[in-house]
Order: sequence, then structure tokens, then C-alpha cells
Amino acid sequence: MNKILLILGKFLLALLLTLLTQIGGIIYLIIEILFIKKDKVYRIQKYSIFFVTYIICTFILVPYLAPLFGREKIKNTEYIEACSFFTILSNRNYVTPDLNLSIQAIAKKISLKHSNIKLVYLDANFPFIDKFPLLPHLSHNDGKKIDISFIYKDVDNQLTNKKPSLFGYGAFVNPVGNEIDQTHRCKKKGYWQYDFTKYVTFGFVNNQLKLSETATKDLILASVNEKKVGKIFIEPHLKNRLHLTNPKIRFHGCQAVRHDDHIHLQLK
Repeated sequence: MNKILLILGKFLLALLLTLLTQIGGIIYLIIEILFIKKDKVYRIQKYSIFFVTYIICTFILVPYLAPLFGREKIKNTEYIEACSFFTILSNRNYVTPDLNLSIQAIAKKISLKHSNIKLVYLDANFPFIDKFPLLPHLSHNDGKKIDISFIYKDVDNQLTNKKPSLFGYGAFVNPVGNEIDQTHRCKKKGYWQYDFTKYVTFGFVNNQLKLSETATKDLILASVNEKKVGKIFIEPHLKNRLHLTNPKIRFHGCQAVRHDDHIHLQLK
């Protein structure tokens, strides 16, 4: 019985690593097969080998193999960076070359208009295989989608690259007054998952930050003006509040999750 539970536990761990990083589960299973001794010291060595192998694959091997699948690593520059190191560590920072060029161009426009402000991205795509799910997202599976953070201002009303949550998700800009409450509408229809991202913030770090409506609107407009960008998703109340009318800016549907904590951008 204990042996069955052990095997089941290893299978579930491999599955979890695969869902989180795409390559982690495969590396884990290979290490498990190659190193089968059971004493405690050997297990520590085995896990150390797994960690080192994973790091080597993630930062050296995967970036060279991804172009074979039509994807490349997002180029972090003075204009663009990941919100969390976890995004990079878990291989969620891959896009098609066209999307890479587009977000670089958007980032430069924003930096020129708002000095020292960067395009900060959240989840993009895994490096390999179309249709491979990047949970919890529904559509980040072809290299053509990316989530981008809003731009915020601090207590002194100065723009900042800081974000209100560790992973950029879950810090909602709620509707006020008579604005459309799409979350209420969707949950009333039975779409319970619509505000699920409130559970994946993994902590708020800058509660004093507030949305910069001006800079965020500039970011969205710079995005829609990129020719290869096909769609941008944000919540209806923010689209109305920011007076955005471009047809590329759309409602994503109740089957997804709310988008008043980030911008979803995708190519045509």
C-alpha cells in the first residue's frame, strides 16, 4: 500500500511540475528513473540533481530549442521585464517572434512617453507545442498571447513600475457608481470562476498603489496601434472609464476570468 501511495505521489508531483513549467515533470521522471536508491542522503542528492538539471534546461537548453516550435524567449530590456521571476523560472515567458517584436515596440513607446516606465508582463506562453495548456489560462497555448500589467501610481501620484500583488494578478480595479459590474453579471449566470484570480495573488505587496488611468490608457492605445495586434481584453467598465473605442478592445466572455487586474493582448 505504501509503495502504491509513493508511486501515486510521484506521478502527481510530475503532473504538477508539467502543468506549472511544461518541462519540469519530464525532468523529474528521468531523474527518478536514473537514480533509484532510497536512502535519505541519496534522495537529497537526487533532488539537488533535479534542481540543477532543471535550471540548466530552463536557462540554456530551452531557449535554443524553442525556435524549432516557432517561439522565442521574451527579451527583457530597459523597457520590458517580467512581473515575477517565477514567470521566467517556469518557462511562461515565450512568444512568437512577431509578438516579441510587437511588445518591444509598445514598451519603447511607453518608455518615451512616460520616463522610466516599463512594460511589465505577467504570463505569456510555454516554449513548446501548440494547444498545450498554460493553466489557469484558456488561450495562452500558441505563442500569440500575453498578459500585461496595468501601470500604477504611488501615494505621491508618481508613476511606478511596482505592482500591487506579487504575481500581478488579483488586484482588481472594481467598478464604481453606475459602471458595469461584469463580475456580478457573470457569477449570477453561474460562472463561478470569473474572479478566481483573487486566489492567485500570493500576497499583496504595495497596497497603496492606485491605477494610473492616463498611463494605462496610453499603454492600451500603443498596443492597439500595433498592426499585428488583433485583440485586447479588459473589463467593460474600464473600457468605458478610459474612453476606449477601438474595436480591437473587446469583452472576453464569462467563460474566462475578469480582466480588471491586467490587459490580455494577442496577435491576429
